[in-house]
Amino acid sequence: MTITERADKAVELKTSGGYNCSQAVTAVLADQTSLSEEQLKQVSAGFCVGMGNLEATCGALIGAGMIAGLKTEGKGTVKVTRQLLEAFRDRCGATRCKDLKAMTDGKPLCPCEECVRNAVLIYGDVLGV
Repeated sequence: MTITERADKAVELKTSGGYNCSQAVTAVLADQTSLSEEQLKQVSAGFCVGMGNLEATCGALIGAGMIAGLKTEGKGTVKVTRQLLEAFRDRCGATRCKDLKAMTDGKPLCPCEECVRNAVLIYGDVLGV
């Protein structure tokens, strides 16, 4: 599956109502880890809505960071997650859920589905998937 197909699948999972933003990202990247999709869904369950009430980092970005940590086995992960964060901010305009959902001209800066799509695409760019 290409990274674009993964991103499309993540959006599909998010819009299905059965996955939050973080879960959708970790699910489509599960094969990058030794964990199952179900285990990743459980681990990432609490990282939605900006980790509670829109106040923290976007769950989609957190999901990409979790997979990066597993993929790199914790070696150099801080550098990788910094790259993920910077690319996400450049593409989406912010990294905090509250800021991403801020309404401008009647629409959010970056809707959840686009955050999910971008997190997967950026993971692919940074980690060469």
